Amino acid sequence: MPTAKRLKSSAKAKARDKPPARPTVADLEGESEFAQLAKQHWLKTSRGAAKVKVKSDVLKKEIWDVLEKDAFAYKSLLVLEGLQTLESYLWPGYSEDSSNFHVLLIVLLTVVKAREKLETWSIFEDRPAEFSSLFSRVLSMTLDHTLSLTIRTHLLNFIIFSFQSLDWTSVRKECAPLVSIAIWHNLSSDAKRETKFTQTPQLRKSWKAAGKRYDSADDPTKARLRFERAWLYTLTLDFLRLLYEDKETQENVLYCERFVEFISDLLSQLPTRRYVNTLLQDLHILPALRLSPIFSNEANALLRDQHALLSHHVHFSIDDQTGAQLSRTEAYDRHCAELGKLQRVALRHFKEKLTVLALSNYASIDKRNDLENLLEVLTDDELIKIASLLELRTEYPESAKVVMDRRFLMEVLLSTFEKRKTFQETARDLSVLPTEESLFDQSLLRTDNYDGSRPLALPKLKLQYLSVGDFLWRALVLYRCESFYGIRKDISDVLRRLKPEVRQPGETRFTGSSKMALPISRPSILEVVPPLVGNDSPSAVRAEISLDFRRLGDRVRREWDALRPDDVVFLIAVDATAQTTTMNGNNHIMSDAHKLGILTVRTAEVAQILDDKGKSIRDPSAYFSGSNKSPIRKMQLRLDPKMYKVDMERASNGKPDIYERINLIVRRSGRENNFKPVLESIRTLALSEVPLASWLHENFLGYGDPAGATYKHLSNRASKIDFRDTFLDWQHLVASLPGKTIEPGFEVTSSFGPPYVLESIDKPLEEVSSKASKKRRRDTEPAMLAEIETYKVSTYKPPNMGPYPVDSPKLNTVRFTAAQIEAIMSGTQPGLTVVVGPPGTGKTDVATQIISNIYHNFPEQRTLLIAHSNQALNQLFAKIVALDIDERHLLRLGHGEEELDTEGNFSKHGRVASFLDIRDRYLQEVNRLAASIGAPGAHGNSAETAGYFNSVYVQPAWLKFTEIIKDSNSSAADIMQAFPFHNFFSNTPQPLFPAEGDRTAVVDIAEGCYRHISKMFSELEDVQPFEILRRDRDKANYLLINEARIIAMTSTHAAMRRSEIASLGFHYDNVVMEEAAQITEIENFIPLAMQKPKGGQMALQRVVLCGDHYQNSPVIQSLAFRHYANLEQSLFSRLVRLGIPVITLDQQGRARPSIAALYQWRYPNLGNLPHVESLVEYQTANTGFKYDYQFINVPDYKGRGEVEPTPHFIQNLASKISILTTYAGQRALVKDILAFRCENESIFGMPKIVTTVDKYQGEQNDLLSTGEMWPSSRILAEEEGKAAPNEAVMEGVEHLGQFVYEMTVAKVKHLRAEQGLPDEEVSEAKLQPIREEDEVQYVDVASDEEDEEQEEIPQKQSIADE
Repeated sequence: MPTAKRLKSSAKAKARDKPPARPTVADLEGESEFAQLAKQHWLKTSRGAAKVKVKSDVLKKEIWDVLEKDAFAYKSLLVLEGLQTLESYLWPGYSEDSSNFHVLLIVLLTVVKAREKLETWSIFEDRPAEFSSLFSRVLSMTLDHTLSLTIRTHLLNFIIFSFQSLDWTSVRKECAPLVSIAIWHNLSSDAKRETKFTQTPQLRKSWKAAGKRYDSADDPTKARLRFERAWLYTLTLDFLRLLYEDKETQENVLYCERFVEFISDLLSQLPTRRYVNTLLQDLHILPALRLSPIFSNEANALLRDQHALLSHHVHFSIDDQTGAQLSRTEAYDRHCAELGKLQRVALRHFKEKLTVLALSNYASIDKRNDLENLLEVLTDDELIKIASLLELRTEYPESAKVVMDRRFLMEVLLSTFEKRKTFQETARDLSVLPTEESLFDQSLLRTDNYDGSRPLALPKLKLQYLSVGDFLWRALVLYRCESFYGIRKDISDVLRRLKPEVRQPGETRFTGSSKMALPISRPSILEVVPPLVGNDSPSAVRAEISLDFRRLGDRVRREWDALRPDDVVFLIAVDATAQTTTMNGNNHIMSDAHKLGILTVRTAEVAQILDDKGKSIRDPSAYFSGSNKSPIRKMQLRLDPKMYKVDMERASNGKPDIYERINLIVRRSGRENNFKPVLESIRTLALSEVPLASWLHENFLGYGDPAGATYKHLSNRASKIDFRDTFLDWQHLVASLPGKTIEPGFEVTSSFGPPYVLESIDKPLEEVSSKASKKRRRDTEPAMLAEIETYKVSTYKPPNMGPYPVDSPKLNTVRFTAAQIEAIMSGTQPGLTVVVGPPGTGKTDVATQIISNIYHNFPEQRTLLIAHSNQALNQLFAKIVALDIDERHLLRLGHGEEELDTEGNFSKHGRVASFLDIRDRYLQEVNRLAASIGAPGAHGNSAETAGYFNSVYVQPAWLKFTEIIKDSNSSAADIMQAFPFHNFFSNTPQPLFPAEGDRTAVVDIAEGCYRHISKMFSELEDVQPFEILRRDRDKANYLLINEARIIAMTSTHAAMRRSEIASLGFHYDNVVMEEAAQITEIENFIPLAMQKPKGGQMALQRVVLCGDHYQNSPVIQSLAFRHYANLEQSLFSRLVRLGIPVITLDQQGRARPSIAALYQWRYPNLGNLPHVESLVEYQTANTGFKYDYQFINVPDYKGRGEVEPTPHFIQNLASKISILTTYAGQRALVKDILAFRCENESIFGMPKIVTTVDKYQGEQNDLLSTGEMWPSSRILAEEEGKAAPNEAVMEGVEHLGQFVYEMTVAKVKHLRAEQGLPDEEVSEAKLQPIREEDEVQYVDVASDEEDEEQEEIPQKQSIADE
């Protein structure tokens, strides 16, 4: 997993002025108590690795007592983690005789590493026996009541982290026995266990096997097995005891929250759910929690939210044993079977009292209130009896302190038999459009202050999923929360900038300004379309608002004019009197929305934009460029029909009409504002029965053989593949297949040149006869094929495609490495291919060659090409265009095509235009061909007439010519004379036939000429539908469905347009994803499900994922969703964790070896391609710099240091320079500085690009420049240890901070002038940075929008040069 970024946790509102509790350099390297202790005991500077000796008094007095006195402050634990206490002292010094304090310190620091997303379990890998001992002691301590609840909570956190890390063999080995079938010894009755065995006979075998294992064990092993099978049961009983404690404490609540998180985690993965769910339901965990005093306390809202999430997991519609997801019909049938059992028991044993229940239909008894009324007639003893007959637990051990009274038993019966919503029904009812209630819901606000100290009531993206539906439900909930989080932050930021005030009673005025919002008058409702049949909400609601742009600068006005139909905007009712009330201290009953002055938030979509006269505007930039430059716009909007119905019902009940009070419209930047179509796509998938490809299903969920989806284990593996231009020569072929046998074909006996066709003749090894086990063990290696793979290599003569230069195929020139060839061979075959590509190792070249091989070997198949960003997609697409792939088969969807640096236009409409251009060009050629053979008529009028001409004139002429070729007595001269198209090919750049060519050469040239003509008519045949179709939309859709064979789009575009594309009947066979590790898991998944199944099966045959999970992960704004819910997880990184076979590229060709060495610790096997060590440009120095890479420390300016993250690094990569920043706001500031200092300088000018690190992912530039900078000729190796010519030491660089400060002042003045605000002196007080807790904390570094209003004063820079 990638090492996550360490980010400052935001402070609470009560302590805004306090710095975040994070360690400083002084804490780690200064004179602090722990730093001195580390230097004395485990960070010694002496040479040689001495054995670590842990002293008990040091542990107890100097570490444990200090931590305990400080209440285990997180900052102190971070200091110890930063001092390598765990890996350098505690673990090396651990033994079975270590003290409990030693164990607890290991637990504390392991949990700290888990919270910080640092690699942890590898530390314990070298001593498995000691780790097993440590884990056993931790388990025992979780049940030790002599320990404080605070300590036991930390221990429970360790267990939670362990069960989240089942991809580690050592951890899985310790965790698996705790959730095995042996825990069913703790069920309330043998009858219940027998019922389970009857339902699933395989369970009886597993139960007997566990019993035999116990019976054959020695006494110590039996004791361990008894402890393991009782551990979870005992821990749960202890949890129930705490729920019903008389005295509730904060430590008690926190422990209970962590325990609910723990059992929710167990139930959310099939291997841990399989037996645990039965035990927890038997213990009535949900009724016990619901009726507990701690649950009823209003202060414990988090625990109530966790109860709802736990209930979802407990009752998730899946077969716990097989893992099969139940359809809505199957789930209802199972519910009816439970009700039938209740009715039979009622009729047999309580006929007099429960006759009505027994004879009622299911729908009348599956509601809580109805069922409770029917059961009220039973006495307490009868309730106990009916519960026993239904195999429900009726008593607890005394230690649990749970009283099974009438109220408890009734709750057990009601919760067992009531009808619940399935996850599909929950997803269907979940609104994807925010309101003030959903934006400021307490469960969402709780995530703002997340720091890892408490859990959250959020589903998690984990290593494994219960089903595809389970994954989609989690993704829908989390993506919705993340979207609403960003929307709320944006709206809050807008209101802070607008500064609403009360000028007159009941009137709110905005004294500030924001480019993302405009004051408006109330919207006018234009139309309310009646509901459709079966619906009670209007089918559409249209409204109109008026916008006044007079106070906006040109740039901001253009941004508002850029709004397009279907863009989402927010209509807000703001009342500043609410803020005034808050400031006066009367906020004890006000919601968080009202504290900001927000009364209402409604979401709307743009329908169309009109001018001040009501005329529709299609192109605002052209419409308002001349005399029509009006400051007034009218915007027609589509309102949310469901919320409109609710609002009108409220108004009819006497409450204020909220639309009368709306006075503000807010927009968001385009990339951030695509939440609605994405959420609708996820919800549609969650509600549908769209399956994954059968060969990929288990691996996606995280089960089965990790190698089961690779091509070597699939039955449809292609035995012979033409690798065309993949190999450059025979030496390249042999070097690219190390460890494999290469056999020339039967027709040749020695080496020969490309193209090469490889045929696999591998045979699996014979299986050793042994009893097969149906239980899948993750530790076992997949079945091995023959150790040495053998390939039979053959070749062929590529066909002559025509006499013109344009007919010559474009060939690959990259000399692929052995690892790259392995990736290409795997990707060309069916199945799953995962390619890990460190920086500069050629992931894009590999993906391009895979696509080319698929295109030529499987011409009937279609490939979907996905990338994280337009930048990455365009880079890949440009390389595809450069290969021998017909451009008419390429299609680029989305809005990034304009950035594509190619001659052709590959968008839908560009491709349609291209087809029509091809038509015109070829019809002229048809006319020329007709004239050359003397065929009268208007054959070039249309593609249809051209087709007739081909069948009537051209094909018969060629058939007649082929008769001459077949005549063995015909000579070369005879063939040349008989060739019917001499006149047509008279314009070739060289003589068509060589003067003294032999017969074979002449025939080859003639056939090449006919292929040229055939291609012309073939393309005209493809163009013919475009002559018939009239609407541009129909033409574009026909192109997508029928013509394009390689379709490229970003993952975001795929998520937004999934339903639309699938509804067209779009089908594809292959998916190739570039930079897959940067794509969120749901956006990884959607491209795999963008088509409707055929015959219940997906046609998908290949999935190729290229990326690097050690580089940038998906960008998630909220720390809570990123770290707790793991929303930053990509499918790529999860597959790597699951042990799916990956191919790692191992030679880089981008950076100097000295710079590559900086990140080689992350890629131990990374080598350098020969050219980075031999070419002169990698040996000469960078212009203006003495060293390969330099870091510049800028001192504080006016006593103030760095207040915001600053530019990450500046790369002198270039024929020019690339400047990279980590934040979009920094990019805007750097561009302003460059425009001020560099734009008008003819000597050095502007850099090539200024962008964010995320958007530059996968890009590279050369080192030397021509024109923008003087090239350097200094050889670095010769200068080592010497002074460089004209060397100047960089000192006194305070001027950099001063310059940034002055640029900020100038920028503020410019913005005020642009927005028509009065000019005033900008003081330092006004340049105070916005606090993190007030601002959007995590800016999307991939955003294309530049927030010019954000005021930053960065003070430190670092520069690295490649």
